[in-house]
Amino acid sequence: MMITITGVSGFVGNNLSRYLKDKNYDIKVMSLRKNWTLEKDTNAIIHLAGKAHDTANTSADEEYFKVNTELTKKLFDEFVDSDIRDFIYFSSVKATADTVDGILDEGHASDPKTPYGKSKLLAEEYLLSKKLPEGKRFFIIRPCMIHGPGNKGNLNLLYKVVEKGVPWPLAAFDNKRSFLSIDNLNFLIHEILKNKDIPSGIYNFADDESISTNDLIEIIGKASGRKSKLWRLPSGMISSVAKLGDALKLPLNSERLKKLTESYQVSNEKIKNALHIKKLPVSAEEGLFKTIKSFKNK
Repeated sequence: MMITITGVSGFVGNNLSRYLKDKNYDIKVMSLRKNWTLEKDTNAIIHLAGKAHDTANTSADEEYFKVNTELTKKLFDEFVDSDIRDFIYFSSVKATADTVDGILDEGHASDPKTPYGKSKLLAEEYLLSKKLPEGKRFFIIRPCMIHGPGNKGNLNLLYKVVEKGVPWPLAAFDNKRSFLSIDNLNFLIHEILKNKDIPSGIYNFADDESISTNDLIEIIGKASGRKSKLWRLPSGMISSVAKLGDALKLPLNSERLKKLTESYQVSNEKIKNALHIKKLPVSAEEGLFKTIKSFKNK
């Protein structure tokens, strides 16, 4: 089976392409930055290319819509007119909600607040508005925070805090968050590709269990061989420091504090029911431990 992947140079694309090659798929890498055409013998397109959320808020809004919306629409139109069977679009849970009360499922009313989320949602709406020829399928994948060996971001920031023996000062914030290990992501995409009975639609991707940030700090301690230290400083005081960070461009700002302490739980029941599976191969704790362990080896 031939699979065409866009955005293969990114973290997900690099890992997913290697995983599928190991499963004996032929991988065609396609760059959307140049003139491109779809290979006639392609069986599926996995569209990963996009502009990621800029937490520093330095990107112009139109960049998100140009890349995440318009490029996706153009590629999908080419898919509709081709003989390719499947189109897998990587959107984001942030296309539906920036904050969540309870557990996010695919039926949640979409109301993104950022240009990133809005651009992803517009692309989703375009896909959903099109009538597909018989025999074709499309999948809108909404992953939560993806991680794995080689991944950078907030997990690496937390690792540096614990590894240096610095106490975690945000223990007063009680939360639950969903994560997605790259191993579970790879597994789910492979299952979709080989299972022809899964219907088109929107599917959340997340690990089975939610993890609190305090639990995450404990996992980092175990993986790094350092005893984690949790400090329950007053949450109001921490919020004031974060606001100061907004003005002074400090590492701890309001957006980063929100990312580190808010609850954001995502249901993966729809995709598991579609695949007729009860559990994903890797637990949330196992996946996080593996990721953190890779930081120690750098």
